[in-house]
Amino acid sequence: MWYAIWAEDHADTLALRKQHRPEHLSRLHALRDAGRLMLAGPLPAIDLEEPGEAGFLGSLIVAEFADRQQAQAWLDAEPYLVHGVYARVTLRPFRKTLP
Repeated sequence: MWYAIWAEDHADTLALRKQHRPEHLSRLHALRDAGRLMLAGPLPAIDLEEPGEAGFLGSLIVAEFADRQQAQAWLDAEPYLVHGVYARVTLRPFRKTLP
C-alpha cells in the first residue's frame, strides 16, 4: 500500500537538514530504485523552489510499503527524524487516483 508521510520541521533546523541530507536522500534513492517511491520533496518556507536561508517547513514523501508497520519502521530510521529536524510526522495510507 502507498503511504503519505507529512513531516513538519522544528524551527531553525536548516543547518541540521543540510548536514543529514545525503543520508536522507540515500534512503529515498533506495525506495526509488526499488520502484516504491511515488514522490518526495521538501516544503519551502517561502514561495521559491530554492528558499535560501528561509529554509523549509517540512517534507512530503509518498512511498509504498507492505503495511503500516513497515512504513513506521522505515520512518523511525529517517535521519531527519532521528537527528531532530522533524518536529511532527503524520503517516497516512494514500490511494492514488490521478493522473
